[in-house]
Amino acid sequence: MPCAATGLLTNNDILRIQAELEQNDAGFRRLPGTALKGGSGRTVYTPPQDPDTVLRLMADLERFVNADELFAADPLIKMALIHHQFESIHPFYDGNGRTGRIVNVLYLVRQGLLDIPVLYMSRHIVRTKSDYYRLLQAVRERNVWEDWVLYMLAAVEHTAAEGISTIQAIKTLLLDVKHRIRSQFRFYSQDLINNLFSHPYTKIEFIQNDLKVSRLTATRYLDALTDAGFLVKRKFGRSNYYINDPLYRILTGDAMTATEA
Repeated sequence: MPCAATGLLTNNDILRIQAELEQNDAGFRRLPGTALKGGSGRTVYTPPQDPDTVLRLMADLERFVNADELFAADPLIKMALIHHQFESIHPFYDGNGRTGRIVNVLYLVRQGLLDIPVLYMSRHIVRTKSDYYRLLQAVRERNVWEDWVLYMLAAVEHTAAEGISTIQAIKTLLLDVKHRIRSQFRFYSQDLINNLFSHPYTKIEFIQNDLKVSRLTATRYLDALTDAGFLVKRKFGRSNYYINDPLYRILTGDAMTATEA
């Protein structure tokens, strides 16, 4: 997240994001040799190789991100420009794509367009991967910025629409499950519903902690909900996981609606 005190999105923030994603602290590239290849294995783009150049370009990008007066454009357009520049600098050995997509969302948070970072565009970009790479390269080779910006705006639009649809489906499912559990089980509580919808699965220990009940009682509740069809019980290793399957399908993009589930 941008620093709460300053509202800035800095290179230190970006370094922390990449380190968390890749579980290493390699930092910005210091060795030459990085090249981006197309589907045929042919090198289509060679990002800056000199480590001092990478540092200078990332410092320039940091200023561009945080100094609004440098480019007074709509934040969505500026986000598209930031993303292109970040991916073209390609500052890390690994994790540039995922880091860059998180930076997109955090920039929109910084600009006040999002309260929390919930507009993650990876699904749309993965679905349209060929267009994504083609348009990135078109800017590098022919300076075709308009098509790239329009692509990124469409990614925001589609992701926002999917997010709204997902939230509505979860809300519908939650209310349905809430009413049915309340009508069937005396152990119904709002804390139980919150637990079942905090993640697409729960465990005995989670119920124990959230409902302040014994392990035996938590097990009895979960097994009863499984027998009634609200959860699917799966064993992984030594632990039992109780999966909210309709919620899981909503989160993974299954077309099945909450009512059909």
